[in-house]
This record gives sequence, C-alpha cells and structure tokens, in this order.
Amino acid sequence: MDTTTAPAPAPATTTPRPVLDLEARMAAVEAAMAVRLELAALALAVDSRHASAPLDLADVITVPLELPEPEEEPYGTPAAATLQRAARRLRTGGWCQGTERDPSGALCLAGAIRAEAPTGAAESDALAALVDVIRQHFPGVDTIPEANDHRLRTTAAAVRILGDAATLADARGL
Repeated sequence: MDTTTAPAPAPATTTPRPVLDLEARMAAVEAAMAVRLELAALALAVDSRHASAPLDLADVITVPLELPEPEEEPYGTPAAATLQRAARRLRTGGWCQGTERDPSGALCLAGAIRAEAPTGAAESDALAALVDVIRQHFPGVDTIPEANDHRLRTTAAAVRILGDAATLADARGL
C-alpha cells in the first residue's frame, strides 16, 4: 500500500468582481431592458403580421337573442301537461295558419297538441279543453281550425290560448 498522499488541490482563485457604480449598473439594466423590449416588439410584429382582416368581435362573442324563459312546473294531469308542452313547442318552434305544419316546421294549435300528446286519451281531452277555451274567448267560434286560421293573429295569442286551456284542463283534472 502506498503511503504517499496525493497533492492537495490548489485553492481556487477568485477574481474579484469589479465594483460598478450606480451609473454603470443603471446603464446595464437599461441595455437589458432595451433588448427585452426589442424582442417583445418583434414578437408582436410576428403575431400580428398574418392577420388578413381586423378581428370582428361579433364573430367571437355571441349571446342568445332572447333569454330562455324559466321552466314551468309541469301540470300533473296528462291533458294539461300536453297543452303546456304544446304551448312551449309553439313558443320555440313557431305557429302557423292554414296548415297543420308549414315548411319551416311551425305548427297550428291542433298540430302542436298532436305532436305533444303521449296518448290518444290525452290528445282528446286536450283538444276538448282547447275547444272550450276557444268558445270562451271567441263566442260563435266552434272549431279549432276556425280559431287558428281566422281569429288568432300572433304566436303569442296562440300560446296564451293553449296556456288557458292547460289551466282549464288541470282544474278539471284532465
């Protein structure tokens, strides 16, 4: 075994840092900031260079044209619930006259009831309640098509008639 020891490493020489005065430090920071600002300006130029047209916020930000109405508490009886759903269908899908369904998908009063009725009995009871409400609103009018095509003028009026019929059907337990 060798008893000689390895020479100790030479102490690391450190060169003292030059002491900079305030003016020199400020100049160094200014130079570093100038480089950073030039890089940021270059990045901005590159990012905005390929924009072919100005950004139209209408293409980016969209909101509903109308706020949705809060959900109604559904009626517990089949005919009343059918009439309530038919009114909602007309409110959202549109109402039409002269035909059961127009090319855009809008429905007449009876068409909306047929589309929403879960059973034939619910449909029959809903139509009977609607006829009674029509007779109350329009004396001398005895049929749904006559009221739909000649007495009602707006979707809101059609929805209101169905809502009144739903209230009547619920009161009757239909």
